[in-house]
Amino acid sequence: MVNFFQKGGSHGTNTFTAGRDYPNTYRNFVEMFPDDSACLAYLAKLRWSEGFICPACKINTAPWQLSRGRLACPLCHHHTYVRAGTIFDKTRTPLTTWFEAAWHISTAKNGMSATTLERTLEVRYRVAWTMLQRYRVAMVDTSRKTLSGNIEVDETLVGGVKKGGKRGRGTTKSIVVIAIEVLEPKGFGRIRMRHIPDASGASLLPFVSAVAAPAPGSVIHTDGWSGYSGLSELKFTHKVTVQSTSSDQAHVAMPGVHRVASLLKRWILGTHQGSIAQEHLQSYLEEFTFRFNRRTSKSRGLVFRRLIERAVATNPVTEIDVIHGYNWGHMAEWH
Repeated sequence: MVNFFQKGGSHGTNTFTAGRDYPNTYRNFVEMFPDDSACLAYLAKLRWSEGFICPACKINTAPWQLSRGRLACPLCHHHTYVRAGTIFDKTRTPLTTWFEAAWHISTAKNGMSATTLERTLEVRYRVAWTMLQRYRVAMVDTSRKTLSGNIEVDETLVGGVKKGGKRGRGTTKSIVVIAIEVLEPKGFGRIRMRHIPDASGASLLPFVSAVAAPAPGSVIHTDGWSGYSGLSELKFTHKVTVQSTSSDQAHVAMPGVHRVASLLKRWILGTHQGSIAQEHLQSYLEEFTFRFNRRTSKSRGLVFRRLIERAVATNPVTEIDVIHGYNWGHMAEWH
């Protein structure tokens, strides 16, 4: 029986060692996770880095390890298992397959489409697609910090415009609002994105309120669109550049959001061949955000570890939860 709670390792520290705390190469990945037992031990290490905590009585103790991977609290006798309460809960797909999917999602430069993952893992398309959708939910840390400093906010259209169709904010195409930290003297920080039904203040203001720190923590830079006119009333410092009166073009006045919008559209066209249903668009935006915000990571293997950490910290996500589009509205930062 595998001991899920061995002494040693990097518990309680943010200093990780390649080859021990995360795989650094694909060969190293295969060596670290040859079977489901090794994957379970890794999940246990990430889930209970400071020692097992009973989900029933909430006491830190050494559990009894029973057959079939079950764990029992010696105090209240509650039974649980490592995958319970995570996105791996009650899945029939082997953990080795889940881990390999996470490795490819994390290490591929532009991620993977479900079709490519289907071929790579040699699984059914439905399995590959559902795994991707579950991982995209796990990519969102509900406790992540708000954006701060100088923040550009603007919208972009995703999906193109049909011949003869409208352009601009009145289009029926998908509208995505983007917020990005602009660093001094140059460079960009983190981003947030949201698929919104329209470009009204009722859609834009809740987004900014949810993702940005209020004054004096941040300065919100937008164009002159009336949908942003209520930001000052919400205690934000609001900087406005009216494009019709500015000598700078839009991509010069607000380079951050236009750079992100361009990269997003290129990613959708390249990795996903431009075919994303509106009900699933937010899930793809969350993957793009996860990848963009970790673009400077020195090790893709460390990004893999972060994804598995998020997977064990995320509540179970069923196929029914994602088949018609995940309900993102319940998350704290959406309110």
